[in-house]
Amino acid sequence: MRRPPLTELPSRLPVDGYLLALVGTVALAALLPARGPAATTAEGAATGAVALLFFLYGARLSTREAMAGLRHWRLHLTVLACTFVLFPVLGLAARVLVPQVLPPTLYTGLLFLCLVPSTIQSSIAFTSLARGNVAAAICAGSFSSLAGIVVTPLLAGLVLPGNGGGFSAGSLVPIVCQLLLPFLAGQLLRRWIGDRLTRHKKALGRVDRGSILLVVYAAFSAGVVQGIWHQVSALRLLCLLGVEAVLLAVMLSATWYGSKRLGFQRADRIAITFAGSKKSLAAGLPMASVLFGAQAGLAVLPLMVFHQMQLMVCAVLAKRFAASTGPEPAVAGGGGGSAEAAEVAVSGARR
Repeated sequence: MRRPPLTELPSRLPVDGYLLALVGTVALAALLPARGPAATTAEGAATGAVALLFFLYGARLSTREAMAGLRHWRLHLTVLACTFVLFPVLGLAARVLVPQVLPPTLYTGLLFLCLVPSTIQSSIAFTSLARGNVAAAICAGSFSSLAGIVVTPLLAGLVLPGNGGGFSAGSLVPIVCQLLLPFLAGQLLRRWIGDRLTRHKKALGRVDRGSILLVVYAAFSAGVVQGIWHQVSALRLLCLLGVEAVLLAVMLSATWYGSKRLGFQRADRIAITFAGSKKSLAAGLPMASVLFGAQAGLAVLPLMVFHQMQLMVCAVLAKRFAASTGPEPAVAGGGGGSAEAAEVAVSGARR
């Protein structure tokens, strides 16, 4: 049976069109930054967009598939450990690169990158292409995203430099108001509006992407006005690219070989590799706008670079995994699910 189109990937290396839109938004902010009253308006609109974004996440995210995968708890705990333990440890270890390789501003962004949750949609797509455990990827990505709403801000409060992002205990209030409460409200109202939102998923996808573009424009505009971009040279950006390439290579190796040492079957190892080594741009950008405020421009730059890098590298890996596996996709472990379930979960998940 042919797989759903939503879980297929192009034959060439993916050039993320949405990332190009993000780059264009950054360029617009550099040329025409919002100033004065316009900056106040943009900041207020971005705050509302973040709240709307998380409300829609809550209203569309089905818990049925996630609860069905609880039986495969070892796999999900492994992915959570990679996302919220191993990644942050590597981020803290990278502190030795400051200031010789990375300036403090970029290091803060790199460390924030290590704290955000895993992706859902691309993890499922790569796992499906590689003939892995699709149901496990659905559940692992969903659990990571749900946990990230609480765990990422808490980790940020513990490990981010106090002078790098301006995070403090007082930041928990806007985090709760802008992220957690709208998400919970969406979950509570899902019973009445979930089906309607599912019928209009294409339009809502535009709302998602537009909201994030607005957040990026407001954050980068503030950075341009404050002159923070003069703090980073082209050489330091190249250094950031190299550091992130090493970070991705370490995480891919740790998830693939580590899951083998833990006794997981091949299909489960594929799901762990793709869900445990990736970071969510869609979740990280709104969180950064809340945590960093006017400093969010440089803080999200490492995440944007890592996002495109992980897409390109994982596309190659997924094709190689598929070539070395049988012709039929394997759905192993206790996650359960089917191609139709994957379609439903992906359509309601964040990128």
